[in-house]
Amino acid sequence: MSSQGPVRQRLFLGGSWVEPDGGYYAVIDPATEETVGWAPEASRDQVHAACAAAREAFGPWSRTAPEERAAVLARAADIIRGHLVPYAELAQAETGATTGTARGMQVGVGAARFRRYARVEPAEWAIPPQVNEAGPMGKAGVMGALAVRQPVGVVTCITSYNNPWANPAGKIAPALAMGNTVVVKPAPQDPLSVYRMAQALEAAGAPAGVVNVVSGRAVEVGEAAVSSPDVDMVSFTGSTAVGQRIAEVCGRDMKRQLMELGGKGAAVVLDDADVGSAAAGIGTTFSFYSGQICTAPTRVLAQRGVYDRLVEQLAAYAGRLTVGDPREASTIVGPVISAEHRDRVESYVETGRKEGAVVVAGGERPPYERGFYVAPTLLADCTNDMRVAREEIFGPVVVVIPFGDEEEGIALANDSDYGLIDYVWSSDVARAFRVARRLRAGGVGINTVGRNMEAPFGGFKKSGVGRDVGSYALHAYSEVQAIVWPG
Repeated sequence: MSSQGPVRQRLFLGGSWVEPDGGYYAVIDPATEETVGWAPEASRDQVHAACAAAREAFGPWSRTAPEERAAVLARAADIIRGHLVPYAELAQAETGATTGTARGMQVGVGAARFRRYARVEPAEWAIPPQVNEAGPMGKAGVMGALAVRQPVGVVTCITSYNNPWANPAGKIAPALAMGNTVVVKPAPQDPLSVYRMAQALEAAGAPAGVVNVVSGRAVEVGEAAVSSPDVDMVSFTGSTAVGQRIAEVCGRDMKRQLMELGGKGAAVVLDDADVGSAAAGIGTTFSFYSGQICTAPTRVLAQRGVYDRLVEQLAAYAGRLTVGDPREASTIVGPVISAEHRDRVESYVETGRKEGAVVVAGGERPPYERGFYVAPTLLADCTNDMRVAREEIFGPVVVVIPFGDEEEGIALANDSDYGLIDYVWSSDVARAFRVARRLRAGGVGINTVGRNMEAPFGGFKKSGVGRDVGSYALHAYSEVQAIVWPG
């Protein structure tokens, strides 16, 4: 927000800032319910123009030396880092994130991701370099073969509302490093930060058309960005239902997809676990993005020997958390993104009550006149067939399910439509690894909810398709080409 009040943001198409055909809509601060700014509503024609601009820019950009592309990303990282405070203030106003989260996990991680893909090592492009084999059909002679990575082309990046810096940067930076061009369609709740990212890339020297940003609340905006014949790949972060629809559209033209979808992470707490450590890790669900994160350990499976102690410690943890204005230093849990989403989360808590879950902590709306707040809520004595155990709530709500032996815990963990990130707590590391290897999830944390930012990220089942992060993101935004010649 500028000192003159909320600003009107224009679209970024083909290197120009363009007035939207569909007018503007208000972006609302979840903590104050005030207007942060006015976001542009693109028309279908403007989305197609963005895709056409990206197609025109693709040839020259893909032939640019990798070092030159890296230099653009490095300059963008410096610009973002140099504007960390005002960018974080905007992100906080759009998302309701706490100050530390907005500065560190949003803008800070966004800058770090641009920096990461500005230093791509030659080995990350390798597939293996060259293979010599006997000639075809066993004939004499040798054929040489070289496998190389080629950019996919034009990539539509559809980003999530929970982190308008780290998530878009994790798509845009590796895509550009590989020589692709992008059309970014940010979440309608918080698009203004993504436009600041585009401004940083423009200032860093990204040529016209290499980066384009189109926003809007209308479904047709996203559909046009997916279905455009100029688009070769769609990278999407969001709900499984929307991801399934995108996959159907992509399937008609065999477009490449990278899907980071929903999660219902199982936290398997074995009877030899450090209960305090497990409670501290699981408790981050209540505070980190106010539970609006697909990787959160929201479905706790506690072996009966530790069940009562874990429930008690999780309830105490939730009770210690300060809910309120995210700009206050004492606040741990800010608001959720909108009134509609607050109502949705609360409806799940009520459903849990009706299904027989016991509300051990939270369950009531915090007493604030303004803002979309949800109290950290713990539901105990759940069963794995309850809706609150099977569906992604995406809020500060944790469900706890007891289990008997190790086999039952593994079976319950795998009995889910989702498989993004699971967790295991045990003082016996060998046992924890044994259990982890049997979990049907794209990632497993052992005695931690931390992430290794070079490890592949993605899900099994309805949690997504493909892997990114680190070198894996470069692979995701490239096609493998084989070149063969006579030896």
